[in-house]
Amino acid sequence: MQHGEFCRTVTMDRRKFIQLAAAGTGLLAGAAVLGLPLHARAAEAYPLPPLPYAENALEPYISARTISFHYGKHTKAYYDKTNTLAAGMSGLALHEVFLKAAGKPDSAALLNNAAQAWNHTFYWNGMKPSGGGAPGKRMMEHLQASFGGYEQFREAFSAAAKGQFGSGWAWLVRNSDGTLEVVKTANAENPMVQGKTPVLVCDVWEHAYYLDYQNRRADYVSAFLDHLVDWDAAEKHLT
Repeated sequence: MQHGEFCRTVTMDRRKFIQLAAAGTGLLAGAAVLGLPLHARAAEAYPLPPLPYAENALEPYISARTISFHYGKHTKAYYDKTNTLAAGMSGLALHEVFLKAAGKPDSAALLNNAAQAWNHTFYWNGMKPSGGGAPGKRMMEHLQASFGGYEQFREAFSAAAKGQFGSGWAWLVRNSDGTLEVVKTANAENPMVQGKTPVLVCDVWEHAYYLDYQNRRADYVSAFLDHLVDWDAAEKHLT
């Protein structure tokens, strides 16, 4: 999936949204009969994307219990809040929402929730069962050019992920000149705000690993790199 295609997957197609809205009267009536909650009675502009694998697919490195909380509660909450705060912005892709909100003090809540929704979906889509280890030839060539090799990249990425103070993210990003760089961001920050293109991300908020690793963030980061990274997905963000 290309980077632009990924950005479009985390928002609803505007035409579909309008079509669903036009059918709203019948849908709401049926929902009322069924006693469904309000969020299930109408289409959301930014629905929670499904996981690309089963909740237990990343075991033993990330447990189904962790994913049930991290995806089912944390990620969903960011999408739910974004849908509330971004009313009237359904014509924008999710990344456009937080980029538009960046730098505006009165839009801090929208920035934080929309960016966290995007960051988490990018994280989920950047892992796969039996992943990790050294990448394929094309990605390896890029890592060689930018870092000197895979081991040098791994050392830099591990240091960023382990060294992020408090909550945040470790990223492999592509700069405008095509070079790759490792950066870390705090809380909901996203490198796109600085004009960088995300290629790979590791979530180092405690809720991402605490049930499985407690305070051993280093072990979680090693498991992510050695067993979970989907290099095929990362490679698609190189251009």
